[in-house]
Amino acid sequence: MSIGGATYDLFVRLKSDALCEEANKPIFALPLGEKIHVDEVVETCGGGASNTSVGLARLGCDALFEGVIGSDLWGQRLLANLQKEGVNTQHALVVDNEVSSFSLILSARGGERVILYTPGANAHLHKSNFDRDIAEKMDWVYLNHIQEASHDIQEDIIEILARETPNLTWNPGGRQIAAGIEAPMNKLLLPFTDLLLLNYEEALAFTHTTTIDEAFAQLLKSGAKRICVTDGSRGVTATDGERHYQCPCDDSVPVIDTTGAGDAFGTGATWALLQGLPFPTVLKAGTLDAAGVVSAMGAQQGLLTENSMQERLRTTRLTVADRPL
Repeated sequence: MSIGGATYDLFVRLKSDALCEEANKPIFALPLGEKIHVDEVVETCGGGASNTSVGLARLGCDALFEGVIGSDLWGQRLLANLQKEGVNTQHALVVDNEVSSFSLILSARGGERVILYTPGANAHLHKSNFDRDIAEKMDWVYLNHIQEASHDIQEDIIEILARETPNLTWNPGGRQIAAGIEAPMNKLLLPFTDLLLLNYEEALAFTHTTTIDEAFAQLLKSGAKRICVTDGSRGVTATDGERHYQCPCDDSVPVIDTTGAGDAFGTGATWALLQGLPFPTVLKAGTLDAAGVVSAMGAQQGLLTENSMQERLRTTRLTVADRPL
């Protein structure tokens, strides 16, 4: 079960002269009043729970989407895409007279992007409409970024995990990161987390530390079983509580667009854990799925199938370095 959002994404590929630097930071410069010609416009489906459920379905899992979608045209396309990919949508809530989540993504040739986003119907996932009964029957729950208004469903998730047997992948959202690991709900959820997914900045902010080693120490102390910290082109740093691992990016593919790379990593890694694979292979699977996504436009087009994942795991030259904690 993938819990979280579904978003209709409109990618706008800007010309290279729209990208410049200000204070040593790349920015898009769009002069006011100008009519700006763009290279490409692409419509795709995205959103955390949409991406991860589609990714897991492609990898051969019985994937289920749990979230809220509007009845508008965007919502219809999101629902149709999930169903086309083989995702179970019987427990998706479709609401009338509500705009589905929508993103306008300004993208450059090197994968740089700015996302303009409205949560829309995603904000209407609440304890009152969360399908607790079906969650209790899952082998694995994947909790994606959720809106602040949806945080009350964590109470149900914690109760289910405490009483039932699902495993948990958790990718905390911005509000949860800002609250820190000592926030009551975060503190309760972390001991049930089999795979915790953060990027570099999130790991430091979540733990109020200044180094990844310090962050790992705090997160392991909190009860999280496996932790992966992604860091863009520098790859992923991880721990399973016994060793420290470093997996580089797969540089054998071109970077077209980085949207959805984190979701793809989590999808591949969760699939590998479901297969009972060793943790270094888990990191490779996540990295290879992320590489597939960044080599295509949008968050789902490049997601791997089970056959392609097995083949890439067999042929990849990725090497995971490890050392004791």
